[in-house]
Amino acid sequence: MTATSDPAAAGGPVYEERLTAPASYWVIGLVVGVSTATAVGFYLGPWVAVAAGIAVAGGLVFALLALGHVRIVVDDRGLAVGAALLEWPYQGEAVALDPAAARDRLGAGADARAFVVARPYLPSAVLVPVVDAADPHPYWLVSSRNPRRLAAALAAGRAAGVERR
Repeated sequence: MTATSDPAAAGGPVYEERLTAPASYWVIGLVVGVSTATAVGFYLGPWVAVAAGIAVAGGLVFALLALGHVRIVVDDRGLAVGAALLEWPYQGEAVALDPAAARDRLGAGADARAFVVARPYLPSAVLVPVVDAADPHPYWLVSSRNPRRLAAALAAGRAAGVERR
């Protein structure tokens, strides 16, 4: 180990998470693919069933990979969610939301201007206020498997950013 093995000191990610689809979604996709192939097979024959099964399975694999493609990274630049970046100077204090609070922020308590990355299989989220008056988004709402760890990483990053200024 070198002196720069600390990710924060080396400029690497302090927190990283990929919002991959859970195994249950893959099982459901498999069942849908097999069911489609079976139904088509009974109606149009086995060769069409194989083609339909491959087409449905390919579409479902593509959809599930796209659903789980989003990556959350906290590093020396700020909070990156997918291709979007919220830099340190523009972040307010992050709050980890329990499932009920996250559901409220996605429903009745939502602001239509918010930047939202939500996944139906992740009930918890983190709310990050945006303190840039020029930004049209009042806050970022990001689903997470570990909202407390993500909020803690953001708090530590903000504290380090304040010290760097």
